[in-house]
Amino acid sequence: SSRSHFGSSFWLGVPLLGELRLWLCTRSHLHNLAMVRISVLRDCLNGICNAEKRGKRQVQVRPNSKVVIKFLQVMQKHGYIGDLEIIDDHRAGKVVVDLVGRINKCGVISPRFDVCLGDIEQLASNILPSRQFGHLVFTTPYGIMDHEEARRKNTGGKIVGFFF
Repeated sequence: SSRSHFGSSFWLGVPLLGELRLWLCTRSHLHNLAMVRISVLRDCLNGICNAEKRGKRQVQVRPNSKVVIKFLQVMQKHGYIGDLEIIDDHRAGKVVVDLVGRINKCGVISPRFDVCLGDIEQLASNILPSRQFGHLVFTTPYGIMDHEEARRKNTGGKIVGFFF
């Protein structure tokens, strides 16, 4: 018989369970689905990290968001990246980042855990390679800032990411 095995509950003469049959039926239609962007900030930092490893001088990241801009401004303030050029294309926007070759690693902490003022030092020692360099980035009631500025302003917040 020339019946398709996706439509029947038998495959190679073996009766199929409901879940496996459903998987086989939907598996042939996966090429129509597009990838979904989960975290804009993660994609941005991943692109910057990869370009830095390849020795690039510039990298273009897209899409853009307010959190991405603020995170990059914190990196820029500490001299880890050069100029930022924000391109408004009437869509999600792009950012061109000048690299200076100082980033070893940068990443996002997800989910964004609550960190009180007393736990900042312990978290910094867990994530950062040394007390001398590296920064954690927090979102606080006073805006997005690194862990040293949060301690100076005597506030906690939610951890967004890190770079060193």
